[in-house]
Amino acid sequence: LSSLRSFFKFLEEEKGIESGFVQLIESPKLPLRLPKVLSLEEVEKLLSAPDVSDPLGYRDKTMLEFLYATGIRVSELVSLKLENLNLELGIVRIFGKGAKERIVPIGDIALDYLKEYLKNVRPIFVKREGENTVFLNRRGKPLTRQRFWQIIKQYAKLLGIEDKVSPHVIRHSFATHLLQGGADLRALQLMPG
Repeated sequence: LSSLRSFFKFLEEEKGIESGFVQLIESPKLPLRLPKVLSLEEVEKLLSAPDVSDPLGYRDKTMLEFLYATGIRVSELVSLKLENLNLELGIVRIFGKGAKERIVPIGDIALDYLKEYLKNVRPIFVKREGENTVFLNRRGKPLTRQRFWQIIKQYAKLLGIEDKVSPHVIRHSFATHLLQGGADLRALQLMPG
């Protein structure tokens, strides 16, 4: 329908052919689907999947805990800078879509992992002085969204839930679980942006 509208608009502009009838055809209404959400048990399994005795596993665990605790977007997670963290207050300053800034609290468990990661694990990955991205790959460069998505898929595959898991599903799970726990709807809308 969209293609036909564009084609007839082209015909009107280029050939002078009147075709107002196409604009009268209503677009079909697609049914709204609820987003996929992991159960609490599935989230717990996913969060416990990384091997924290390995530096990469500890980084992955920290990222998963942080993502689930804050509900931020993956693009916001992989671009997170050190100066946007306030570990004393347990908050993170996020610059989201449209350069909108918001302050998001970090859950206690994620905060504990983050502190340990920054103190003892991240220095293993830093290859150049002045690198201020929080989460780095083994070469000392910031992780990409695609690479983090692959990491999540690897853990989900190990658990047998790969068809249900994506970074966005974790974001929806964060919101759903908070809401089920009695969180204020307006506050919940503000946190994930």
